[in-house]
Amino acid sequence: MAPASEAFKGRSGARTFAVWDPLVRLVHWCLALAILLNGAILDGDSPLHEIVGYMAFALVATRVVWGLIGTGPARFAAFPPNPAAALRHLRLMVCGKGPVHLSHNPLGALMAYNIWATVLVLVATGYLMGTLRFFGSKWLEEAHEMAFNWLLVSVALHICGVAFDSWRTRVALVPAMITGRKTVPGDRSVQ
Repeated sequence: MAPASEAFKGRSGARTFAVWDPLVRLVHWCLALAILLNGAILDGDSPLHEIVGYMAFALVATRVVWGLIGTGPARFAAFPPNPAAALRHLRLMVCGKGPVHLSHNPLGALMAYNIWATVLVLVATGYLMGTLRFFGSKWLEEAHEMAFNWLLVSVALHICGVAFDSWRTRVALVPAMITGRKTVPGDRSVQ
C-alpha cells in the first residue's frame, strides 16, 4: 500500500516540492519559542529573559547569514522585500487568484523581514536598558514595550496570513514548515 502522501498525489495530481531546509525550520520554530518564552512565560527582569533575548538575536543573525548563503528558497533573492509585489499579491488573493509561491509569497516576505527587524529592535533596546548609560531610561523602556507590542501584532497577522493562505491555496503551510516539503494541488500554478 502506498503512503498517504503518494495516494493523495496520485488522486489529485498534487506535486510535492522540497522547500524549507532543516536550518530554516529550526530557526523558525526556535524563534517562535523564544518569542513565546519572553513574551508570555518569563519575567522581563529575570536573567533567563535576557539569555532568551540573546538567543533570539543569534537565531535572527543565523537566518540572515543563511539568507545570503543558504539553499535556494532560503535565500533573500527568493523572497525580496517588495511592497509593490505584496500589493499585487494581495489583490490576487482577494480575487482568489495567484500562484503558489515555493518560498515566501510577497506578503509573507514582508512579514518575515518585519518580524526579524522587530526582534533586532527588541534585542537592541533590551541590551541598552541593561547598560549604565541607559539603565532606567523611560523612553527606552517604552520603545522596548512598543516593539514588543508590534511583534505581537505581527505574529498574530503572520498566523492569520498562514491560515488564510493555506485555505486559499490548499497548501498546508504549517506541515511544510515542519517537514520542509510543500504539497501543491495539481490545478495550482507554482512560482
